[in-house]
Amino acid sequence: MTTTDITEPVTTDLAAKASRHLWGHFARHGENISPPIITRGEGTTIWDDKGRSYIDGLSGLFVVQVGHGRAELAEAAAKQAEQLAFFPLWSYATPPAIELAERLANYAPGDLNRVFFTTGGGEAVESAWKLAKQYFKLVGKPGKHKVVSRAVAYHGTPQGALAITGVPAFKAPFEPLTPGGFRAPNTNFYRAPANYQHDEKAFGQYCADRIAEAIEFEGPDTVAAVFLEPVQNAGGCFPPPPGYFERVREICDRYDVLLVSDEVICAYGRIGSMFACDDFNYVPDIITCAKGLTSGYSPIGAMIASDRLFEPFNDGKTAFAHGYTFGGHPVSAAVALANLDIFEREGLNARVKENAPAFRATLERLYDLPIVGDVRGEGYFYGIELVKDKATKETFNDEESERLLRGFLTPALFEAGLYCRADDRGDPVVQLAPPLISGQAEFDAIYEILHSVLGEASRRI
Repeated sequence: MTTTDITEPVTTDLAAKASRHLWGHFARHGENISPPIITRGEGTTIWDDKGRSYIDGLSGLFVVQVGHGRAELAEAAAKQAEQLAFFPLWSYATPPAIELAERLANYAPGDLNRVFFTTGGGEAVESAWKLAKQYFKLVGKPGKHKVVSRAVAYHGTPQGALAITGVPAFKAPFEPLTPGGFRAPNTNFYRAPANYQHDEKAFGQYCADRIAEAIEFEGPDTVAAVFLEPVQNAGGCFPPPPGYFERVREICDRYDVLLVSDEVICAYGRIGSMFACDDFNYVPDIITCAKGLTSGYSPIGAMIASDRLFEPFNDGKTAFAHGYTFGGHPVSAAVALANLDIFEREGLNARVKENAPAFRATLERLYDLPIVGDVRGEGYFYGIELVKDKATKETFNDEESERLLRGFLTPALFEAGLYCRADDRGDPVVQLAPPLISGQAEFDAIYEILHSVLGEASRRI
């Protein structure tokens, strides 16, 4: 009998079907492991197949900016699908893609006026590196192909994006990777060297200068780009110190290296502005984005590039030989336009800027727990670092972290009614990124659950 001859019993049990057929992303599988099944969402709340409700403290995956259950976004998708369900952007264009490209260009800073659509964030990062390589070949600098990014930073799973990623455990199973990715320190002020622990601005200068050092070490004629998130996600929300991006911009200009602002998480109001580079006062050469562009109601991503980078391709014969079948999908583009309408009509960016101090203040009340070492982040994007000893900042070893995060915190927080992320890609953290419609009521509910569960974790330690 061949494998195609095997028939499976039909079942209506979703858990059994998931266990037999569904291969989860970044998920563990095996006996007695069954993923929670989420069936419905409304506003800031999600429900599972047992009817239990949870606060969505992570916006799905830093995605659902305008909240769950927005009928107008579903209606925008249906209306577009009836008119034109699909057509590629391979030498053709569709009205929704054109309108969305213009709108994003108008939001973007400086001369970032050229929008290349993808279906997600990793593809946008991949596209940016490929663009950097081809651009420098076209302008007579063919040796410039390398990329500098930061330690512990996550930039996606495609082979090129993975080479830019700074999380060794994610890279090891797929080596050898695309060559050319190199690392500089991140901006984790909580773990800054002793001589910088009382001067955040000096620490930012130190971190930025390590990027210059990496470029010099590799050779400026070989380095094409620096990829940085405005607030680094992996490791637990590292904001940039004052003056950091100003210094990085100077370094990139000095060495003719492109500055890529990877805003797959940080764009579309997560920090406060449409693009977080505006929140931190720098103009990159490329922005990569996805997630919040449609609030997750349909998949789309984008690479937004400067006019300068587009110029060598604007000669009537040179093509950027790169693309995705579903990049700029007309239905997704229509949903994105409707999503951005909500942003503007409800003033979501201003709402985040107004409420962000209250969110920070609410989370900082967790400092009364001995396990909470640091509360850091910006806007509606925070990480809470967990420690064994608050005075010494001693962290947990791998075995302890496994028991704490996966053995206790992840199930305990979910059972208590909060969906968030317990993450150990760096030191152990709990990450929070609620929908942008959240206010003090949601902040307080998140705090109460965290305080209870982290308090129990402290007692167990």
